[in-house]
Amino acid sequence: MDKIALFTQILEQNPTDAFTRYGLAMAYAAEGKTDAALAEFGVLIGHNPDYVPAYQMSAQTLIKLGRTEEALNRLHEGIAAANRTRNQHALAEMEAMRDELAV
Repeated sequence: MDKIALFTQILEQNPTDAFTRYGLAMAYAAEGKTDAALAEFGVLIGHNPDYVPAYQMSAQTLIKLGRTEEALNRLHEGIAAANRTRNQHALAEMEAMRDELAV
């Protein structure tokens, strides 16, 4: 069974499982299915608004697609989440990404 099928099967039992939803989004991204990846990141953030890696990786995906404004919005949300959760490492990385985009 491939990763996408496995993650999907697990999520049928527990749709709010953050780790599995993140894995599914990353698996889609790895296969170049960016729309599906972004959709899964969105669902993940909807269920788990403090899951900081989802903001960071979805922003990176948006940047690769040239969707700068959307990436900046996602980074803004992610920076707020990183502040809420006191995740200083992710905060610094997302601020650097934001600053690089703003140039």
